[in-house]
This record gives sequence, structure tokens and C-alpha cells, in this order.
Amino acid sequence: MLVPALLPLPGSVRAAAVVPDDSVRIAILKSAPDVTLSGEGLLVTGDDGQAISLQLPVMVKPLKNGLGVNGKFFRRLTFVSSAAVYVNSKPYRGVTELSFAEKGILVVNQLPLEEYLVGLINCEISSAWPIESVKAQAVIARTYAMNRKAARQSAPYHLESSVMDQVYDGCLIEDSRALRAVNETKGEILTYSGALIQAFYHSNCGGKTEAAENVWGMSVPYLKGVDCIYCLTALPAAAWECKLSLDDIESRLRSSGYKLSGLSGIKAGVNNKSGRMQDVTVVAAKGGVTMNGNQFRKVIGFGVIKSTRFTVKIQQNEVLFSGVGNGHGVGLCQWGAKQRALDGFEYREILSYYYPGTRLQKLSEIR
Repeated sequence: MLVPALLPLPGSVRAAAVVPDDSVRIAILKSAPDVTLSGEGLLVTGDDGQAISLQLPVMVKPLKNGLGVNGKFFRRLTFVSSAAVYVNSKPYRGVTELSFAEKGILVVNQLPLEEYLVGLINCEISSAWPIESVKAQAVIARTYAMNRKAARQSAPYHLESSVMDQVYDGCLIEDSRALRAVNETKGEILTYSGALIQAFYHSNCGGKTEAAENVWGMSVPYLKGVDCIYCLTALPAAAWECKLSLDDIESRLRSSGYKLSGLSGIKAGVNNKSGRMQDVTVVAAKGGVTMNGNQFRKVIGFGVIKSTRFTVKIQQNEVLFSGVGNGHGVGLCQWGAKQRALDGFEYREILSYYYPGTRLQKLSEIR
């Protein structure tokens, strides 16, 4: 998970908004130029829900307001298998739906929530980590998914399969430990005042988690930031450096809509209470600008500026960024949770530490 936005609610979604079934809809491809599908014993249905015969593997291409397969036009195609549907060679459980959207093909995988979680675990962390940290991951991923589902009931899908929500690659890297963590926390979610929380998490906070208001401008009672010395055991792996030319930085800024030219420097602003860069000033001959640290990180690239806990040093025509941590810093710190589990804490204690004031409940209890 990277930097999704807070939903337009005070940090939570009321439980009553959760739709009754436990399936989730995941966008695994958006605006795809073509999609190849295959699998054993596939049932394929078209617009009217009637089965259609296709020779597999089959390539689907976008047409104007529809899909093209072997010269035939469809508005929607659905693929189901008792084993897995292979989408561009990756296996997915459940139902796979294709439709035209955003100048390409939208591919949505619908499957039971608990099966989705088993596939997700090894995309977000390693199931080889201490089992209590894996169980904590299962709970927050389940909570996050159901929160998003409640807020996006009328949308074509509930979650994306990328860092914009939760990373999910189908059933390709499922294993027994991931299944164990999901089964041993089955149906468990986190609530605050009877509502599903927005269970944000990140890789490594670098020593202190961040308050939600410093990233998204909205105060959330259970996302105020806590001290976290635990993830520092991951150093120096959590430390990072990157060097970019001024021309490269200017190009990235211009690509994001900033009208400037003649970039001559980057000035770091003050750090906030969690030690993160509050603002950054871009110095240019024309169009210099000051932006907050999170916006700067987004513009330059989340994978380049890995956190807002960084320093800046100008070296001739280059800028050296040196930092620690990885991610937005809000909510649970995954490497911190790993160390807490190694220290003997169980998943309930880990969760209550990173989300103070929350309660662990079953989905069935709040419906």
C-alpha cells in the first residue's frame, strides 16, 4: 500500500454500509490494450449470460464501447473456472469479468474476501515472517478491503490491485502460512466507535508513524502517530539514497503540471513532529514553487523518494536525497509489526499499538 486518499468520511465507514455478501471486486487491469485468457474447464458467458464457445487461449481487444473476440462484438465477457482463470498468464480464483472502460479493457476479479486475502499476503509482506505479524496483516487487509467495499458499492470495482489500494497478484503466490494467518483471524476486523476503520499501513516508518492529518489533511483519532523503534532493526535496509539531476527533477515537475523553467535548486523546509519533511521549495528562474513533502514525493515518484523523512544536498547539477523509511508512514508499520512479533507480542497487541482506541471484532458482530 502506498498513498491512497482518505475517504470523505471522518476516518471510518459505518458498518451498516457494508454490503451483505463477503465477496470483493478487484480491478486487476485498467485500460488494457488487449487481454489473453486461458484455463482448464473455463465457462465463458457473453452479454446475455449465455455460454459461448471460444478456442483457448483467447485474446480480447477493445473496440468502440465494447470488446472484440475473433471478429465478434461483446459488451461484457465473464470467465469462470473451478480452478483458476489465467489473465495474461497470471492465475485468479473466482470470476473474471471484462468490459470496455477508459479507452481500453477493464478486468475485474470477483472472489470471496478470505480467498482474496490469502493471495494478498505475500504481495504485501512475506508469510515467512513471524505468524503473529502475518495475522496482523490479514486483519488490516480485511478491514481495509471491507471499508473500501462499503464506500464504493456503486463503483465497477471495490479495490485496485496495485499500491493505490492493496497489492494483489491472484493466487500465484499463495501458501500454507498465508492461509493459516487468514483462517486463524477469519472474519476479524478493526472498528472504532462501532465503525470499520480506515486501516492504512506502510512498509517502514523509520522510527515514528505519521498522523493522518499530515498526509491527507484530515484528523483521525486512531491515526495520530506512535513511536516505533521496532522497525529500526531493519536498518540499514530501511535507509535509502537517490541522486537526480536538476533537469530530471524539472522534467518530472513539468510532467505533473508545474509551469516552471530554469530549475536551480531544492530547499528543504522544516520537519514536523514525526521528523518528516513538512514542505519543499523548488527554486527556478521562472515558476518556483513551495509544496508539502507528500506532494513533492508524489511528483518525483513514490518509488524514488521512498518517504518524507529525508534530507536534501545539492551537488553541482545534482540533488542527493538521503532518507529512512518507506511509505506514507500512517497506521501500521509492517517492519515494526514484524519485530514486535519477534519480541513476543501477539497480533491483537500489535494492532492495538498501531491503531490506539480501536477494537477487534467479527464482521458478523457489526452487521
